[in-house]
Amino acid sequence: LCVSLAQWSYRSEHRLRISLLGESPKAIKPLSEARAVQNGANMLAEGFLFAVAATLVLAETWRSSRSTSKRRDAIDDNIEELQAKVAELEQKLAESNKVAEEQWEELRTREEEVTRILDRVVYIGLRGGWASLHEDGLRMSSAANPSPELSPSTTASSLPVEKTGP
Repeated sequence: LCVSLAQWSYRSEHRLRISLLGESPKAIKPLSEARAVQNGANMLAEGFLFAVAATLVLAETWRSSRSTSKRRDAIDDNIEELQAKVAELEQKLAESNKVAEEQWEELRTREEEVTRILDRVVYIGLRGGWASLHEDGLRMSSAANPSPELSPSTTASSLPVEKTGP
């Protein structure tokens, strides 16, 4: 095997040299047996080393592309997961805003109702004569406060009494 490989390589090299350099074609003498064995063994060793190196390069390229692909897939999965979480949080925020707006509207409605009721109570009280407005504030009549002794901090003499009405 080594001898036939070396002879074939030798003949191919001579033919190439003749055609490229324009040398005169002459008969190609075969290599000696020892030289053919040495060249053939050399060629097989170099071919084996080249095949191993090429295999290693291809395997490393495949491994690298596979790990890059895995990393890219993991990043894509993380991005999709984060986008889903962001969408979920946006939905929760929208729902919270809606609930807060509803509660705010309810509070505003209650406040308007309380204001309306208080305005009505004050109007009725002023009209009914149990209170009157003075420059120094609202004063209660004795009909509106029949038992001042219920309140320990107030006495009957401390309350200004003013009777208005029929």
